[in-house]
Amino acid sequence: MEQAVLKAQIMDALAMDRAITRIAHEIIEHNEGARSIALVGIQRRGVPIAERLAAKIEAIEGVKPKIGKLDISFYRDDYARHINPVTYATEVLFPIDGVDVVLVDDVLYTGRTVRSALDALVDLGRAKTVQLAVMVDRGHRELPIRADYVGKNVPSSHDEDVRVSIKPIDDVDGVEIWGIEKNAGGSE
Repeated sequence: MEQAVLKAQIMDALAMDRAITRIAHEIIEHNEGARSIALVGIQRRGVPIAERLAAKIEAIEGVKPKIGKLDISFYRDDYARHINPVTYATEVLFPIDGVDVVLVDDVLYTGRTVRSALDALVDLGRAKTVQLAVMVDRGHRELPIRADYVGKNVPSSHDEDVRVSIKPIDDVDGVEIWGIEKNAGGSE
């Protein structure tokens, strides 16, 4: 029998807030201000991260970037394997043509989620640039995708699960590594 066990807490709420502040500064610097950018959070946990980034950018620059929500369920390359896929709303209520779009997600792993998000974004228009901000980059890419802005690099094994918790979806803010413990179920 297998069960998930907490191996380590990588970031607490304060560390996440510091990372979001740093990423906000990096986005502003890279884009020479905030006037031409829009933040598009990948459903689910990318959305509250995008909202927090927008609030930080507004506090720094006095300009609040547009915020969108992107559901990638129907763009996934494994969509046909899911019998009842969970879908969320896509709410990008502004034209993205000519805009510097920053895709925001919680964890970058294989790159397949980001590939799906790029496909979904292309259906909405032609952005001037597309950049990627993630709270955690855990490596193990299967596609040639990299993040422009990273809260924390967390080397992990394929057997581990990196979990980002963020309010209001979760009760707390934090990043944890979980592993699988195998119980023999009897004496040795």
